[in-house]
Amino acid sequence: MGDIHMKYIFVTGGVVSSLGKGLTAASLGALLESSGLRITLKKFDPYLNVDPGTMSPFQHGEVYVLDDGAETDLDLGHYERFTHAQLTRRNSVSSGQIYETILRRERNGDYLGETVQVIPHITSEIKRQFTVEDKDIDVTIIELGGTVGDMESMPFFEAMRQFALDIGLQNILFVHVALLPYIRTADEVKTKPAQQSVTLLRSLGIQPHMLMCRTEKRITDEIRQKLSLFCNVPVDGIVEELDVSSIYEVPPMLHNEGVSQFILRYFSWGDRSCDLGPWMDVIGKIRKPKKRISIALVGKYVELQDSYKSVYEALLHGAIANGCSLDVMRVDAEMAEREDVRGLLRDCSGIIVPGGFGNRGIAGMLNAIRHGRENNIPFLGICLGMQLAAIEFARNVAHLEGANSTEFDGDTPFPVISLMDEQNAITKVGGTMRLGAYECSLIPSSHTAEAYNCTTIRERHRHRYEFNGSYGDQLEALGMAIVGTNSRGLIEAIEVKNHPWYVGVQFHPEFKSKPHVPHPLFAAFIRASNQ
Repeated sequence: MGDIHMKYIFVTGGVVSSLGKGLTAASLGALLESSGLRITLKKFDPYLNVDPGTMSPFQHGEVYVLDDGAETDLDLGHYERFTHAQLTRRNSVSSGQIYETILRRERNGDYLGETVQVIPHITSEIKRQFTVEDKDIDVTIIELGGTVGDMESMPFFEAMRQFALDIGLQNILFVHVALLPYIRTADEVKTKPAQQSVTLLRSLGIQPHMLMCRTEKRITDEIRQKLSLFCNVPVDGIVEELDVSSIYEVPPMLHNEGVSQFILRYFSWGDRSCDLGPWMDVIGKIRKPKKRISIALVGKYVELQDSYKSVYEALLHGAIANGCSLDVMRVDAEMAEREDVRGLLRDCSGIIVPGGFGNRGIAGMLNAIRHGRENNIPFLGICLGMQLAAIEFARNVAHLEGANSTEFDGDTPFPVISLMDEQNAITKVGGTMRLGAYECSLIPSSHTAEAYNCTTIRERHRHRYEFNGSYGDQLEALGMAIVGTNSRGLIEAIEVKNHPWYVGVQFHPEFKSKPHVPHPLFAAFIRASNQ
């Protein structure tokens, strides 16, 4: 079982989904790090997919990729943005992974004829996954996806209950996030949904030590006393978690609610100062911008905020670094096919085209890219955005009529973008792309190298198709610059000469941006858009 010297904080949710459990867990990590503790975070999801890699962005939001190539839930993006935790595939676990492991062992005969059951086999594997082998970690924060009462979550709650007994209740802190709805007609904040959620949690053998109350209205002392009485949680464990204008206000808000001291006292760590200076600096810059700029994000998943979560956050980080407030114009790529793109993009200072898969909306993104190139509007293309920038240039500057990606047209006469060699023999979909961090060498005089202030970088990838290098010389002769390649010669970054700032990259820089340390490409893109 786990190291009994390590402490564990479990974050669960009730009443409704999308309450911000991931942000709460990340904020707890930020507070503990600010108190000098070493932390890590894990996300457990009850769905039966092995990972989110094959899920639609409309259903599950973006797929967040780690350095080791793990395709994970977007909450791991919150964890990395809010803390310094070094995350790997061990930090993202699904029911699908758990059951796959158990069934593989059963087929191998590892259970020696036992009847394989949820208890003890599934719960024992979940408990094994709870533990962290790194002896330098003081606290492991574990978030469970979904809501209490979900059928698929039951083995995880049972594993939590057992785990607390296994390692000692003094080493476990249970945090429950619940909604306190505001009923406008009655002008009241209602506590009953939270009470019932905690009652259900307690029926599973778990008593929360802290209740995070998600609310749009301030909660009174009377409400705190009522929740304390009916939920069996001490009054100082009833935490007001208000709606805020920026997610980066959450760590200081929770600190002001006494969360830091509650946890330190609970685990007998004594008094520790909590340095929130960096967070207050970020909040100050957000609240007092020098200028407002507008960036058009042209994509196929703009209807759902979470589909491009890391891109939106990285743009904000770049704006913070430049003292700007940010207005992101979400432009549906299909709308850019049907309507005059000049009108749609009339008020923007920069254009970004993020990643994606499939041919829906491609024509609209190509229209936007051409508009940015021909009108000297700063442009950043990421993954698919970079590939479309190459296709647009091939069609409209090199006049290679019908130039395309073989992803969209297998019979294109000019396959400027084509399937990577190692992908040709792959038949499975999940986890088979080029995933994770790879090195890239940059041309010193390029905008990209100037942004990084170095010529060797390491960035995360998630793609199956690539720039076809056989067209490189032809396009470079007409004004495109290939400014980044990897050790295998794959083209990683392109620019357009004689343009103020036009960069396309095959990798995903948004995954390595933090509010205190904005990604250099996003900072440079916002800077160019601000001129």
